[in-house]
Amino acid sequence: MEEQKKYWDKVSDTKKFTTPFRMDLFKSHVSKNCSVLDFGCGYGRILSELRSEGFDNLTGVDYSIDMIKRGKADLPEIKLIHSTSGKLPFKNDSFDAVTVVAVLTCIVDDEALEKTVDELKRVLKPNGIIYINDFLINSDLRNKKRYEKYQGHYPYGVFRLPEGALLRHFDKKRLIDLLKAFNTITFDELLYTTMNGNKSNGFYYMGQLV
Repeated sequence: MEEQKKYWDKVSDTKKFTTPFRMDLFKSHVSKNCSVLDFGCGYGRILSELRSEGFDNLTGVDYSIDMIKRGKADLPEIKLIHSTSGKLPFKNDSFDAVTVVAVLTCIVDDEALEKTVDELKRVLKPNGIIYINDFLINSDLRNKKRYEKYQGHYPYGVFRLPEGALLRHFDKKRLIDLLKAFNTITFDELLYTTMNGNKSNGFYYMGQLV
């Protein structure tokens, strides 16, 4: 985690996140007066979009202090919290909805991934909504070589960017198992442009906590 955090601190002033947020889908299931947590909020891109649509009970949390500093400078009216603990700094049943946009890709360890989802379930209210965008495993030669390089040390789909960060593309079956505590509303696949300008298989998911 410390290596990952250092990477995001280093690039906090320059990275522009690109995965699209399905605002139409989100608004069809979450009302504007609901409490929303953006987990892994970075510099607040999704929170800014939500605020522009009239959502006003917004909170963001991220483990990169420099991402949070950038977000606070741009969005001083939104509550942004820096937290490096595995336990989120919120009480049980705190939020009506959680957004997780291109964040699970940063969690390459299966145990940490399970704990993260458990924490998101803990802070969601009963029948709360979760919205996730992220990346799926690709079958092209470039990506297969990247995955194979780290296979055995990490789950298949993990790779390292040239600038240092470890990231992960997911197997769909793994995601379905990971999110088994939610009733699936939508699970759609599509092609994304990554933050480094490459193409990758991806998905967006919306579920309701059982």
